[in-house]
Amino acid sequence: MQGISICGSVASPHGANCRRACVARNSLRLPYEINNAVTHGAYSCHWHMHKLHKNTNGRRMNATVRTNARWLFGGEGRSSDARLERSESANEDILIFYFQMDLQTRIQYALNIEQFDVAKQLREKLTEIETEIIRQREARRGSSKTEAQDKSLDLLRVRADLQKAIDSENYALAAGLRDEIAKLEAESLAVSAKALAYQNVKYAFRLGQKVRHKVHGYRGVICGMDPVCCESKSWMETANVEKLSKGPNQPFYQVLVDVYVDPELLVAYVAEENLSAAEESEKGRFDHPYIEFLFYGEDTAGDFIPIKQLREKYDQPRYEASGDENDNDGDTSS
Repeated sequence: MQGISICGSVASPHGANCRRACVARNSLRLPYEINNAVTHGAYSCHWHMHKLHKNTNGRRMNATVRTNARWLFGGEGRSSDARLERSESANEDILIFYFQMDLQTRIQYALNIEQFDVAKQLREKLTEIETEIIRQREARRGSSKTEAQDKSLDLLRVRADLQKAIDSENYALAAGLRDEIAKLEAESLAVSAKALAYQNVKYAFRLGQKVRHKVHGYRGVICGMDPVCCESKSWMETANVEKLSKGPNQPFYQVLVDVYVDPELLVAYVAEENLSAAEESEKGRFDHPYIEFLFYGEDTAGDFIPIKQLREKYDQPRYEASGDENDNDGDTSS
């Protein structure tokens, strides 16, 4: 995200030896360490990701989770086609979401201990972050009604200029304006189609659902979705999006990849046509450092239950797996 550096702490499993970790984006820094009373002890570790200590086939895997996009995506390792779909912007989006929740928790804690000046400062930082997130989301997604209307107004203006050029017999200018009109008409059509996709989108998969990649075969978990591909042109070229049968104009999903399958892929951005729902036999153990702050746990079907804030982010309803109707996921609203 342009213009923001957000700093927090990464804690050990026992709450000691906290270290600073940042997602650095250009020049604006928004540190939110406030003082020892707030940032140390059990509170500072409440929302923080811990070291993973997992056993697989009798072997222990020790991995330190660092909230640093460069570490996550800049390391050396064997290349694979699957890694063409890894997305630094999707990873940063998840981390920014984590820091938002962390700031909200810090604000509440500051209020609880009556540090009102601190709470005010944190609110201001949170407002800055949320404003920038909205701005970047609009820049990535675009295709709003306002953008479509702006294109229509531009067309009217250029057509009026074309008529004036014809009336004054300035045919060279008229030829240039005709080319500009053709370009604007193509852009207007694309904007309108994308805006329509946002209004009428129907997702085949839901937040927390375990899926399998049809091409690369790895298991993943849905943690975000867009009605169309919202990545950069360079990313789409690298990921060969144009070779997809539906191209970029289909839902794309942020997918957490099991760290035991590929610890360097971590977060992929995958087209809907390349995903299928995981079979019951495939819904076994799934390990990823982001699971603990994005989901409450697993439902009776073996999928993950997204936290309320994640559902609100993507405007998704609460899903009840068969047999979970009486379970409480920490949210009483739908």
